[in-house]
Order: sequence, then structure tokens, then C-alpha cells
Amino acid sequence: MRSKAVQGGQPTQVLAVYEPWFGHPKHISVGYSSHDPQMVRRQIQQAKALGISGFVVDWYGDREPFIGASYTLLQQAAAAEHFHIAMFYDETSEEDGATDVALADFKMFHDQYLAANSPGREAYLTYQGRPVIFIFPKGGRTDWNRVRADLTKWDTPPLLIYEDGPGQYPNAFDGYYAWINPGKAGWKPDGSGWGEDYLTDFYQRMEWKYPDKIAVGGVWSSFDDSKASWGLNRRISPRCGKTFSDTMVLSKKYYPLDSPIPFLLIETWNDYEEGSAIERGLPTCNSESGQVSSR
Repeated sequence: MRSKAVQGGQPTQVLAVYEPWFGHPKHISVGYSSHDPQMVRRQIQQAKALGISGFVVDWYGDREPFIGASYTLLQQAAAAEHFHIAMFYDETSEEDGATDVALADFKMFHDQYLAANSPGREAYLTYQGRPVIFIFPKGGRTDWNRVRADLTKWDTPPLLIYEDGPGQYPNAFDGYYAWINPGKAGWKPDGSGWGEDYLTDFYQRMEWKYPDKIAVGGVWSSFDDSKASWGLNRRISPRCGKTFSDTMVLSKKYYPLDSPIPFLLIETWNDYEEGSAIERGLPTCNSESGQVSSR
């Protein structure tokens, strides 16, 4: 069975998750600020040269003003560079009022970034004419059915893409994305579990269980959260670049050329705290020394 959501043979769009918080004191120093317009333009140009068509940018509403300012800058820069941008909505982790927070956040986002006169609006990612919004679950307290009902009132209701697995609100979401996962064996000290069985299960499940949903494949190079203040010493080895190349091509086993997967999401462009960034190059191994470097 081939997913109705991907019929038509449009080329796969490769997107990348972008973290917009660098330069804020809560995060590590990476040598640049997410508020530097020239840096943002260079990042977009670099991503385009690699075949990436858009950034999916973390956004927290008015809970994180620094990130909000970064998003504003990115959307305007994306429009100038003929690049796409999409919101990666970070659900609140608060136990009380999560649904009300989400409703307020989505209204704020629409009014600031998707309204007809919003600067850079033309850069916003659409699929079949509708804006695409990704959701990163955290607290798990949001009533997404209520949110979905409210979003249908927009002039052009958005497509909501949730992390793999519908939870208790399967009718609220239009699709699912795969997220960095080592697979059934779990996290290993040497990072050898890179997620092949997880991604295989994801693609098979999307094909057979959710044929009318949008599938967004996951691509990652590595993972190492030892630099993050919230880290749990989880690791996925780059395997001399093979982790990236293997995750990049795996979806082709399930989505043929005449019906390709709509989106692949690189996770991530620049998350240096969780060791998944590709911005400064993919890891490769020196065959003589066995050392890992970037190219």
C-alpha cells in the first residue's frame, strides 16, 4: 500500500533542524550568535549549497524572547535567500494550562509570521498549499484536539507534524516525523546503535498503518549529549560518516522514485550541545590514524 499523502512524485525536500539559541547565556558558546544577520545569511547559503531547502526552527512563543528574535531574523533572511523556514513548536513542559499556552502561542505565531503582511511570509514552508508546523512534545499535557479545532479557523489551516507516534490524539495530526533514536537495543556506551531498526519500523508503520499521513524521514550524523546541562551520556557514533549516509538513503527502500517521501529532516544543522550538528562538516575517519575528523 502506498501512502496517499505522498502520491504525485514530487521530489523529496531535505530540511534541517536549526537551533536558534546560541549567544544566549543558558547555552554553550559555539563562536557565533543566532542574532548575527550576516552569520544567518551565510548559514542559509551554506545549507542551500548542500541541497537543503529549508530550516525547521525551534520556537517557544513568548516563553523564550531570545529565540523569538532569532526566528524573526531567520524568516526574513530565508525570504531574501529564496529558502524555506518552518516552525518547530516546543510544547510547554508545565503541567497546568498547557493547552491554553499552545492556543495563545499558535495565535501569536500566525499573527506575527503567517499573516498576509508578515515580513518574510513567502519563505514559510508549505505542502499542498498549507503551512507545515512541526511539534516537539515535552510535557504531554496539551489537548491537541482542542488546538486542532482552533487551527481549522485559520484562513489556511496548517498541517501539524508530530513526533513519531500519535499518542492519544491521532486525529489531530497530519503526519509524523522520525526522531534520533538508537533502536530497540537502546543507547550503548560505544554508540554502535545508530537506529537502523527504528527507522525501518517507522517507514513500515507509516506505509501500512498511516497511509494517509505525511511521513517525514529522519537523518542524523551522530549524537552525544555530554556537553548539554541536561545530558544523560547518550551517544550514537558517527561511524566515520556512515551513520549519516545510511540514515539518508534508508527511506528509499520504502518510497520508490515515482512516489518519494515528501520530506527528510536532518537532525540537526547546529545542535552542538547534543552532538548532532552537521554545520561544520560530516565526520570522516583517517584510514591511517583511525582518528575522526570533519570534511
